[in-house]
Amino acid sequence: MSTTESHAEHDGHDEHVDPAGHDCCAPSREGLTLRTTAAGPVRILPVTGSGGHGIPQSTVPAQTFAMGDRHGDDRWGDGETPVHPVTVPAFEIDSTSVTNAAFGRFVAATGHRTEAETFGYSAVFHLALAADDEDILGQPPQTPWWLGVAGADWRHPGGRHSSIDGLDGHPVVHISWNDAQEYCRWAGRRLPTEAEWECASRGGLDGARYPWGDERGGLDDHAEPEHPWRCNIWQGDFPAVNTTADGFLATAPVHTFEPNAYGLWQTVGNVWEWCADWYDAGYYARSPEASPHGPASGEQRVMRGGSFLCHDSYCNRYRNAARSSNTPDSSMANTGFRTVAL
Repeated sequence: MSTTESHAEHDGHDEHVDPAGHDCCAPSREGLTLRTTAAGPVRILPVTGSGGHGIPQSTVPAQTFAMGDRHGDDRWGDGETPVHPVTVPAFEIDSTSVTNAAFGRFVAATGHRTEAETFGYSAVFHLALAADDEDILGQPPQTPWWLGVAGADWRHPGGRHSSIDGLDGHPVVHISWNDAQEYCRWAGRRLPTEAEWECASRGGLDGARYPWGDERGGLDDHAEPEHPWRCNIWQGDFPAVNTTADGFLATAPVHTFEPNAYGLWQTVGNVWEWCADWYDAGYYARSPEASPHGPASGEQRVMRGGSFLCHDSYCNRYRNAARSSNTPDSSMANTGFRTVAL
C-alpha cells in the first residue's frame, strides 16, 4: 500500500475506479445482470445491554463534531467535504455489525426472504466464489472481480456450494437496505443516520482518519511487526492476490481486532454498513448542523465503513469520513449493517 501522504494520489481516477459510480466497492443489482459476462482524551464508555436483539450496545454521548474529510483523502465525487459541524444527541448503537446468528433469529421469527433470495442472485467477489460456472449470471466489464451469482444469499455467501456453518459470529452479508429495514422493524430499532454512524465510528477522536486515530499502523502491506493489523482489508495485489496477512480472505468475526473508544468493533473494513440516509454527493454543503437526516429523496442509500476488499490501489474508503452508496435493493458479499435504538 501507499504511505499516508500518498492517499490524495488515489482520488478516484485510478484504473480500477468507475468515476460514474461506486461499483468498485459494491455493484448495484442492475449492474450485475445488464452487463455481459466476460481528538484529545477520550472517555471509554461501557457496553449497556443487548438492545433486545442479542447485539451488545455502546453509548455515544451527545456532542458536536466535525463531519467530513480534513486530510485530503476524499474520493473524487464522493462528497466528503466541506468539513462541517454536526450536533447529535446521545444514542445507543450496536457495538458490532448484525451477525449471522442474530439475522437467523429474525428469519426464524418472521419467515423473511431477503431480496437476494427473491431475485435469485447476488454479488460475489471472484476469489470467494463457491458455485458452478452456470451460476454466474453477469460480470461487469469495468469491475470484473464482481460476479452476479445465482444462489448467492446470506446463507450461501459464496454461492450455492458455500454455507455459514461455523460463521455465527461473522457479520451477515448479502443484505439489501430494504432487508435491513425489515430487520429493524422486527427488532424495534432503526438504521443509524449517516451523521450518527460517523460520530460513532470516530469514537470521540474528532477529525481522525481512522477509529483509532491518524496512524496507519498495520494497514501497510509492509507493516512492521510491532504494528498489528487494525482492521480487515485487502493485502497484496488487488484484485488477483490477497496474501491474507490479517488472517481473512472475506469476513472476519465481528469481535476481531480492537474496538474504538466508544466500544464499537470494526466500523472500518470487514463489511460496508447501510445507513438510513439517501445519498447525495453535494449534501454536506447544505446539511443542517443539528441531527441531519440526509436528503428528502434520492436513488441510492448511504453505505459507510469500507470492507475486506478495500485497498489503496483502488479504494481507500476504510476511513471514518469515507462515503459510498448503492440502490436499496442491491446486495453483495461485503455489505451488512448495524442498528440504533429508537
